[in-house]
Amino acid sequence: MAKQKLTLSEKLNIIRAGVLGANDGIIGGAGVILGVTGATTNNTVIFVAGIAEMFAVAFSMASGEFVSVSSQKDTEKAVVTQAKTLLATQPAVIHDEIAAHYEARGAEPKLAARVADDLMVKDALGHYVQIKYGFIVEKYLSPAHALISSFIASVSGGIWPLLAVVVLPEGWKVVGTVVATLWALFLTGWLSAWSGHAPKTPAILRNVITGLITMAFTYWIGTLLK
Repeated sequence: MAKQKLTLSEKLNIIRAGVLGANDGIIGGAGVILGVTGATTNNTVIFVAGIAEMFAVAFSMASGEFVSVSSQKDTEKAVVTQAKTLLATQPAVIHDEIAAHYEARGAEPKLAARVADDLMVKDALGHYVQIKYGFIVEKYLSPAHALISSFIASVSGGIWPLLAVVVLPEGWKVVGTVVATLWALFLTGWLSAWSGHAPKTPAILRNVITGLITMAFTYWIGTLLK
């Protein structure tokens, strides 16, 4: 059996969940670690806080993605059920909506009506749902894809600032954590733009700037509590 290719929406679902998970893992991890480092130099406390935060964020992001995409999938299924009922009871309404769609896009009324006639015969439900709601019937976004992508990306991102603060000597912990975090954010921005065929510079700058603001603020808060 041939493996079906992912649609653009499915790919974007995975990329979006991964980017969100990675960013939260990186920035959240760096924020907690620098906040704790600003308040104490106890390596055990810093390490435990970093590990706890890394997995807490990963599970939180993964479960949030699963619930969110599941809700979207349930809504889309409900829409398809309603469309099936409308098609069975009032097919003329669906015909007119399809025709109106093509007429609004510039087709002459008679041509739009003929297109609607053809589509009603070939796949009325599928065309109607895609035209009116923007998704393909039976091609729902996968909650599992979002969960796995978010979890793996979150842990992969959160490990960078944690490794920096654990491995580096005392005097380099803060600077090293900042550098490791910025490098991870750079990679996340570049990879997300590359995988989505989008401009790389804006994606990288967004990540780096938000990361700098987060780290500066949390470290400052930590010093106030020292």
